[in-house]
Amino acid sequence: MTCSSTFPVADANRNVLWRDPEGVSEQGRERMNRFWGDSSWWDAQYNKQLAMIGEDQYLKVRHPNDRLVEAFRDRLKTIAGFREVPAPIPMRNRIGRIVYYLFFASQKPVAANIVRDIFRKYRDHGLG
Repeated sequence: MTCSSTFPVADANRNVLWRDPEGVSEQGRERMNRFWGDSSWWDAQYNKQLAMIGEDQYLKVRHPNDRLVEAFRDRLKTIAGFREVPAPIPMRNRIGRIVYYLFFASQKPVAANIVRDIFRKYRDHGLG
């Protein structure tokens, strides 16, 4: 079994992955839950840090997108059960911003090796 998937990071940043997660709509959170499969993306993207304003008060700190992308990759391995999940390739728009990440997952090492070679080729040409 093989699978290719995209992780729409630009859409997620625009609608859900805000620096202040309190402002994210319930609809946005539910949409991300459906994409992710559950709400565990929240813990992968945000953590609590003690605020200087009080002992029991916390600030939510957003991690870089790379951490969430790696959590998605790990999820393909642990939850979906794929043995081989090469590092994804970032797909960029004309001005170089990452729009989404292209993932590949497989049970077969040979398939993953072929995809790694393809991803490496395009990464080396500045497309990824």
